Amino acid sequence: MALPIDTLIKSFWIFFALFWIVSAFKVKQAVRTEPMWLRFLKHWLPVLIGGVLLGGPGEMYAGTALGWRLYPSIEAVAVLGMLMTLAGVLFACWARVVLGTNWSGVVQVKRDHELIERGPYGYVRHPIYTGLLMAFLGTAMAIGELRGFLAVAIVAVSFWRKLRLEERWMGEQFGDAYADYMRRVKALVPGVL
Repeated sequence: MALPIDTLIKSFWIFFALFWIVSAFKVKQAVRTEPMWLRFLKHWLPVLIGGVLLGGPGEMYAGTALGWRLYPSIEAVAVLGMLMTLAGVLFACWARVVLGTNWSGVVQVKRDHELIERGPYGYVRHPIYTGLLMAFLGTAMAIGELRGFLAVAIVAVSFWRKLRLEERWMGEQFGDAYADYMRRVKALVPGVL
């Protein structure tokens, strides 16, 4: 009996979206934020494009370069991708819970902003991005087509740009404490990047 891998992956992403929507209601008030048009162009548009590439029906890409299969369809690879998607979603959700009312979907400094270093923030400075990149990569692996890996690259570039701005603002907000945190904890991959 084959696992319904596509259905499971979609359910993980639906869970993530619902969790994100529900948890967005209770956050601290922002005292500094990026202009909306910049947020859309630099962050939301790339994530939406990545989501369409990953979530669009495979038939939509048939016969195009985006639909090229990069390796043979192997159930073990698809299962590994599914498990990576689940792990990434759960890691991002854990980070969101730990961040609490300091969270924002956009680059912001909150009133009474706190520097969080516990939980997943003890492993990487941007665990939500780490989790989402893992989930995107897992989904791309399960799909096995060029479109999936293109989506990962687009989202990774967007997250990298976003985290650079966040780090500049956190450095301005927390000074030496944030500089020390940056020296001790890598941005996205523990011990590597």
